[in-house]
Amino acid sequence: MTQGDERPAGGEAIHRDGEIGHDETQTFGHDSDLSFVPFGTELSDVEQSAIAALPSGSALLLVRSGALAGARYLLDRDVTTVGRHPEADIFFDDVTVSRRHAEITRTGAAFEIVDQRSLNGTYVNGERVDRSALSTGYELRIGKFRLHFFASPADRQAAGE
Repeated sequence: MTQGDERPAGGEAIHRDGEIGHDETQTFGHDSDLSFVPFGTELSDVEQSAIAALPSGSALLLVRSGALAGARYLLDRDVTTVGRHPEADIFFDDVTVSRRHAEITRTGAAFEIVDQRSLNGTYVNGERVDRSALSTGYELRIGKFRLHFFASPADRQAAGE
């Protein structure tokens, strides 16, 4: 810790250029800063087409805010990792995201998000969760990123949604 720096230093990390630095996740305020503000349900034609084309057993995450707003992530594996680690399946390069922030797991056609003891937590529909089932339209918050979850329409029809 340097003089005038009130944050404790993170663990040492070796960067690609061989230089040793510090790795830390920054918190971004109190839980009151994470109030749930629902987004409108308007989807672009491209987003609607992408959701309609989802095969059974898959889902789609749409990034609604953050540096990657507009990005789409296909969930078609049993485990999808989310974090700031460059090898994460969904890589969010922001200090408010832990290196190994969360996992999205799939069992059959059901999806669940599991927080991996992240510093800033994982939120579903405005509530901090350790784990939560996911349904179409749910809002996820990972660090400063807000995402919407959409399950395959084929699976929703089979489940009678």
